[in-house]
Amino acid sequence: MKTALRTLLLLCLATPALAAESTVGFRTAILPDAQSSRPLEMVVWYPAATTAKPVLIADNAVFIGALAVPDAPPAAGEHPLIVLSHGYGGNWGKQVWLASALAHNGYMVAAVNHPGTTTKDRNPQTAAQLWKRPADLSRAIDAVLAQPKPFGAVAEHRIAVVGHSLGGWTALEIAGARFDPDLFTKECNAHPKLGGCIGYHEMNPAGTAEGKAQLAADLSDKRVTAIVSLDLGLARGFTDASLAALPVLALVIAGGVPTEDMDPNLESAALVKRLPKASTQYVEIGDATHFTFMSICKPGGMELIEESSPGDGMICRDGEGARPRAEIQQQVVGLITAFLQQSFNH
Repeated sequence: MKTALRTLLLLCLATPALAAESTVGFRTAILPDAQSSRPLEMVVWYPAATTAKPVLIADNAVFIGALAVPDAPPAAGEHPLIVLSHGYGGNWGKQVWLASALAHNGYMVAAVNHPGTTTKDRNPQTAAQLWKRPADLSRAIDAVLAQPKPFGAVAEHRIAVVGHSLGGWTALEIAGARFDPDLFTKECNAHPKLGGCIGYHEMNPAGTAEGKAQLAADLSDKRVTAIVSLDLGLARGFTDASLAALPVLALVIAGGVPTEDMDPNLESAALVKRLPKASTQYVEIGDATHFTFMSICKPGGMELIEESSPGDGMICRDGEGARPRAEIQQQVVGLITAFLQQSFNH
């Protein structure tokens, strides 16, 4: 219990005067899609005007949640919008630490569960439709812009996307990067043990001519002016030309602990070499693993995961001799908020 309380305290210290000077609201919504039968679960964190007592969101036996006031009225004024994209097999709850911190810093934060690639929805046929992931984020932007009453007003031209793992790929795609399935197949033949290659092979998004064409199409949303990638995968499939011409500011953060399936030298660091130097920032965090960017595990959480899914308890581990995950995430929050402030004042 003491460890969990200490972790919550560290998270509260991640932003200045977090609990004393700001209150965060939280709402859930289902976004219908009559055209493709792809309803989206969306949650929004936002600066709120309330004195109600916050409760823990996405807190469970394994992971530590974050405090917010459900259905609180939004604070007055306009706020920049950040859209979060989770990784393969994740969900919006895995980045509540980041969503909460950004909301406390004055940002409105929307996150969706991408159908087919979430913790409780791993449908291979749906997962294969990778090209719909950027569209999911565009639908979230549409929904928040259309509903200022429940969420608050969005500041004009201040929309960014933050993605972890496959969500990082999604962020690059919505920013204008183009994916070449043939190039990625070639790269995976050379690096078959990369996690992105293994997951891509399982999903087989380019298994049909239509799917291949959809995956290679322009999936960008011109409303997005900045992106943050957190230890992304599938980076080796982006074309040199599209990366060199990426029209938005980008912050690429990598876990610096190399593993066989996620080596920053083959993913994030290699990606940055192909992005415009003037508009790209790169940070490699030496004691962070791929899973450091997910929620913090409670004491005993790793054991609970191992009981139900042997081998998956590794998501609770950081690098050998690493700082507490809360401290690393505090650093990540600082990097992202500084980048966003610079980007929106660019």
